[in-house]
Amino acid sequence: MDIAGLIPSFGGFFFTILAFVVALSVIVAIHEYGHYIVGRWCGIHAEVFSLGFGPVLFRRTDKHGTVWQVAALPLGGYVKFMGDADAASGKDGDGISQMTDADRARTMHGAALWKRAATVAAGPIFNFILSIAIFGAIIFAQGTATERPTVGALLDLPTQGVQLEVGDVITAVEGIETPDFATLNGLRDVIPPAETLTYTVERDGSLREVTGPYVMPAVAVGIQPRSAAMDIDMQSGDVVTAIDGTTIYSFEQLRTAVTASDGQALLLTVWRATAGGGETFELALAPRRMDLPLPEGGFETRWLLGVSGGMFFEPATVTPTPWAALTAGIDQTWFIVTSSLSGLYHMITGAISTCNMSGPIGIAEVSGAAASQGFESFIWFIAVLSTAVGLLNLFPVPVLDGGHLVFHAYEAVTGKPPSDRALRVLMATGLVLILSLMVFALTNDIFCP
Repeated sequence: MDIAGLIPSFGGFFFTILAFVVALSVIVAIHEYGHYIVGRWCGIHAEVFSLGFGPVLFRRTDKHGTVWQVAALPLGGYVKFMGDADAASGKDGDGISQMTDADRARTMHGAALWKRAATVAAGPIFNFILSIAIFGAIIFAQGTATERPTVGALLDLPTQGVQLEVGDVITAVEGIETPDFATLNGLRDVIPPAETLTYTVERDGSLREVTGPYVMPAVAVGIQPRSAAMDIDMQSGDVVTAIDGTTIYSFEQLRTAVTASDGQALLLTVWRATAGGGETFELALAPRRMDLPLPEGGFETRWLLGVSGGMFFEPATVTPTPWAALTAGIDQTWFIVTSSLSGLYHMITGAISTCNMSGPIGIAEVSGAAASQGFESFIWFIAVLSTAVGLLNLFPVPVLDGGHLVFHAYEAVTGKPPSDRALRVLMATGLVLILSLMVFALTNDIFCP
């Protein structure tokens, strides 16, 4: 098996690895900083803050006595608190036994229970905060669509005789009134596909009828990482004009053909905008079977090329309020959390394929794919991955933050922590579980289609 061949050709192998390292480093740094800063606020002393493992490349000590370092293996990080025997927060029993009561209270093992719990929980919480901040900031910068369907920018399409202009407010299509974007989007279920449609628009204070392309043309607005479309180098903005020689005009026709293919290869005729106007070429690709989360919960299994569609224009936007953007960021983070938990449940029950779980190779591949599509796409991916890392760390597995929180809950109920022997056994068991999961995910990266 040629593992390097799994890495996408765009940008090259090293570009993909670099994108993965940058994404992981940002997420780990935020996670560990959450532990560090909340621990410091609670009076727990951090001896070492390390980004990476192995040989130290850079090190400095701050005024609080914490050593900040960057190590050679950028595959994680840790905060070693006072009283820890190692980076995994194992208890240094001998060292703690020789401390004064004041010093013991500054350790992760001698501080008040609520302080320890807050310090542990801060890592995943900071991951969620990072995700919400990124999602909210991008939504705020992009703006939200105006209430009335207003043309912000026209996509490059092969359709001839388009008379629509930027700033036009679409009031009707083929005589059907369109007071909002929801109605406009719904026309794909009402108006049969055609090369052009008649639009009634409001322009310069008056209404007029103009010609425009189909509302939802067969244009690839976005290309999904690790998809059939990305593997054959389809690009955002590509327009599918025919399938197996049959002309199409709508994205719904493309979707229908892909669904009916049952995974068999399709011959796509594609138009791509160029400096000279545009070029037409053919691509053959086979759809892939994928499990997609549904807004109402659960999953839908479909054949997909890996392209997302949209309207023939970019909507005009308005800047949302900071609160609206923040709320949208929270909603997006919550959707990732709920769909991830739903996906895990459906994989365990066998409702969907376990190939939906990616390992380091798959994550690296998606990192590179996101980075190749631009800075905004890469930052959005970091937010998605940060949510996933925060959620994973809350699982009640020893060695993860969630496992430590379970230990703290046990202590809160019984009045005493688990014995050192029990902790060693549980931590070893948790480590085996995590390593097994990593091996399973890595196997998916290598053998899953």
